[in-house]
Amino acid sequence: MAPHWLPFAAFAVLLTAAVVALTWASRGVLESRDADGLTPRSLLVQVSSSQAAVGLLVLAAAWTARIPVDAFRIGASWRHAAVGAAVGVLLAAGNEAAMRVLDEAGLGYDEDLRAALTPADAAGWLVLFGVALPVVAGVEELLFRGVLVGAFAAGFGASPWLLAAASSVAFGAAHTAQGAVGVAVTTALGFALAAAYVLTGSLLAAVVAHYVVNAAEFALHARD
Repeated sequence: MAPHWLPFAAFAVLLTAAVVALTWASRGVLESRDADGLTPRSLLVQVSSSQAAVGLLVLAAAWTARIPVDAFRIGASWRHAAVGAAVGVLLAAGNEAAMRVLDEAGLGYDEDLRAALTPADAAGWLVLFGVALPVVAGVEELLFRGVLVGAFAAGFGASPWLLAAASSVAFGAAHTAQGAVGVAVTTALGFALAAAYVLTGSLLAAVVAHYVVNAAEFALHARD
């Protein structure tokens, strides 16, 4: 049977809107974490669990709607992983440079989220680098690049670059916990990741790049 593109697209858009809406509630969690006794490790588990749930919903919807796997442009190879790692290093360097410029201009973005998630012990760092960051990178790339760019382009014949721009705005909006400046920076980063996805034809490359950027930010600012 033919793929059910319209129902899948409608579900994907609604799920994206729900993800964006839920980020508004994350500020309340951060502000009350001391009172509630939430530790960085417990927050990492919550983040990983919620992201994994989103990923499972996307996969279930794709299976139900009979969306072909190649529509997501997985591109799973060592070459794609290596390209993703190289792109991630470049983006991490650019992200760090942008943060420094913004800090000098007094426009640094809200770092409460990163501070709240920064582990206090070795076990926490293992959870961060081995579970939380891979899950976040994988699920966010699946939704914002694999679905909103790759699958939509395959199903509706839309320009992947227009979809990349639109999905990057949604990606930035899904990071409102980092404040207005953080949203702007994340939107730009989202477009860079989308460009890497479109140019390489590999979701894996985008996932690896995303992971490297996030891991580098935590590693470089662990003591901030």
